[in-house]
Amino acid sequence: MSDVVEQNSTEERSLDVDGSVRDRYSAASQAAEPTLCCPVDYSPQYLAVIPQELIDRDYGCGDPSRFVQPGDCVLDLGSGGGKVCYIASQIVGQTGRVIGVDINDEMLELARSFQEEITERIGWRNVEFRKGRIQDLALDIDQFETYLLDRPVRTAADWRSAEQYADRLRRESPLVADDSVDVVISNCVLNLVRPQDRRQLFGELHRVLKRSGRAAISDIVSDEPVPIHLQNDPQLWSGCISGAFVEHEFLRAFEEAGFYGVEIVERQAEPWAVIEGIEFRSMTVQAYKGKDGPCDDYREAVMYKGPWKSVTDDDGHVLRRGVRSAVCRKTFELYGKAPYADQFVLIPPQQEVSPASAQPFDCHRGTIRDPRDSKSTEQNELTMLPEGDCCGPDCC
Repeated sequence: MSDVVEQNSTEERSLDVDGSVRDRYSAASQAAEPTLCCPVDYSPQYLAVIPQELIDRDYGCGDPSRFVQPGDCVLDLGSGGGKVCYIASQIVGQTGRVIGVDINDEMLELARSFQEEITERIGWRNVEFRKGRIQDLALDIDQFETYLLDRPVRTAADWRSAEQYADRLRRESPLVADDSVDVVISNCVLNLVRPQDRRQLFGELHRVLKRSGRAAISDIVSDEPVPIHLQNDPQLWSGCISGAFVEHEFLRAFEEAGFYGVEIVERQAEPWAVIEGIEFRSMTVQAYKGKDGPCDDYREAVMYKGPWKSVTDDDGHVLRRGVRSAVCRKTFELYGKAPYADQFVLIPPQQEVSPASAQPFDCHRGTIRDPRDSKSTEQNELTMLPEGDCCGPDCC
């Protein structure tokens, strides 16, 4: 995923990351711990139905619910006490659905304990909480634990059997199915995952999204790599410091997992914390799924509007301001959607190309689309002049 992650994963590390995070967040579910979060301004209209106890025991650094839309199926990674899930529930409405995933039993209990009360206040029930690890969204931990209670692991053979059962659960009864959610959100949780598990984490995030789905992730990032001696501090790790992504590495992780349109939508100006000169702050990133697929030429072009003289996209297209750039059908369709739509003029051919006539397109060749390439033979020979002598906003 990144040079920093790969380097750190090979270093000797004595810290039990999972245990440190579990213990601290279990305690934080019982009593509020202000140092675990950055100040975040949530919309008061959504907080009105949420009990103060849940608000006080929410630990985040951003508001990814701002990127949720009515009717969405939402997945919240590391949902904790459930505050963001209950906010998203109100945004998606009765036609939407919200799934919170967390591994901490005490946090899950806290989130579920207010479900009936909040349901009555909102007027519908569309939130559910599931137990799982966010880097392994296929494994339903509740089902797996039921198996282990009946078949305790005492020998190596027992261990192998348990692993086989877990694999079968992933295949036959996944906690979150492939291509099943519209938007994945998370609030200051990804940094708590061990570096060696992060490639799998972003792969899972990509797996569960529908094509054209999106991720909106708020997390703590650093402006420099975090040294090993800080990573081995359990208090700093569970406090969202030691596991912070380096800013550019956070963005690269989405790109390497197959996302497109990766952009910073919010970045805290002043650092939330500074340790040994390293600045830690909140950043929210939005990214999209759906750029995979064949590249076929339908004689379509895009024109970059500016303001830059040129830009280069993730696939290597160099798009020059005001110049018709030849693109494949897949890229043409992507640039007509968020987050690109406002930046491009889409130029379809004047005569539609049939799928049978479309030829393979090399997206790395950077071809300029000749205007005549988009016209039929008859159109290329056509002469047409405007009638009358008016050429203004109300005629011509």
